[in-house]
Amino acid sequence: MPPAYLYWFFAGPSLLLALLSLRGERKRAEYVAERLSQLPEGLPPATVIVPVKGADEGLRENLAALAALDYPDYELIITAHSASDIPLGALPVRARVVLAHGESETTSEKIQNLLAAVRATRKHSEILAFADSDGRVTAGWLRALVAPLAEPGVGAATGFRWFLPDPPDFWSLLRGVWDAVAAGTLGAGDNRFAWGGAMAIRKEAFFDAGVPDAWYGALSDDYVLSEAVHAAGLRIAYAPGALTPCLEHTSGGRFLAWTRQQMAITRMYAPRLWWPALIAHVFYCGGMAASVIASVKGNRLAEWALIAQLSPGMLKGLNRATLAKTSLPEYEGWFKRHAWVHAIWVPLGTWVWLFALVSSSFAKTILWRGRRYPLKRTRNA
Repeated sequence: MPPAYLYWFFAGPSLLLALLSLRGERKRAEYVAERLSQLPEGLPPATVIVPVKGADEGLRENLAALAALDYPDYELIITAHSASDIPLGALPVRARVVLAHGESETTSEKIQNLLAAVRATRKHSEILAFADSDGRVTAGWLRALVAPLAEPGVGAATGFRWFLPDPPDFWSLLRGVWDAVAAGTLGAGDNRFAWGGAMAIRKEAFFDAGVPDAWYGALSDDYVLSEAVHAAGLRIAYAPGALTPCLEHTSGGRFLAWTRQQMAITRMYAPRLWWPALIAHVFYCGGMAASVIASVKGNRLAEWALIAQLSPGMLKGLNRATLAKTSLPEYEGWFKRHAWVHAIWVPLGTWVWLFALVSSSFAKTILWRGRRYPLKRTRNA
């Protein structure tokens, strides 16, 4: 194949994918604005469940935020495998503790803890909401998460996380740029997945959709719940007001291992998301590399092609940060100082996505909170 054809084999699809990535951005912005303007009323009693496994950075403050939600009637359950998993001094006063003491070798410890907490919920709670211990929710988080459940055909509602390391460092900021790509897929209509750190479902729908049975033998709580909700013919609604700040920091090694694990789980439980992402990033990065090489060799057309490849993704990254700032007005100062990385660092984040996707294809196990699990789906999962 002549070099020119080889160049356009990667650069052509890369340009097309970059331009197509901007589709729906205006509609998503309108949806976020509309959702955030709503003032939900008549909110049903709810139970918020958060699993804890060791000392996350800022754990005490994270749990305190979950205990101080602006919601008329809710209980907070903190669940763990054993009491030793909950650091001393981390528990808020109003929280109830449920210990699972699960011993299953095939069901993840997190899911065992969640199932124990669900069984312990008070009878009059109509909503089950799930949070992660490394997120610091805003006061209106639960209101925003529960509101879409009143709409016909909505089976579950989801928020997402947004990394806001303060003070910032390179790897923690890059993790935020990488992770924000997934946040940018959420919007109006039915969403392809719910995120376990900000996820709500009516208790009746939880059991009618068979989520407890689907969870047995599973590693992923959110992908499996999403699959059960969709199998029941229901939609997953995005609640931008439930965007969850995550203030913790990371290192390079931890970050790259985490991205590989996230994509390994996606490959196992959501291959329809994983395969298109892999193919797209092969062309994104191939086109980027081809344009850089051709530009170095003096090809002026390749220089313009490179700009055309990078600009849409950087623009979309900036739009993601703008919508996140709208959803998290409490952190406006952080966005004013650091939102630029969500535009400028998008090309670097694209290469991390390729690394995560390719490396995850070889993953046989995942490590979660000190315990290693084989990557395989059981008959019930």
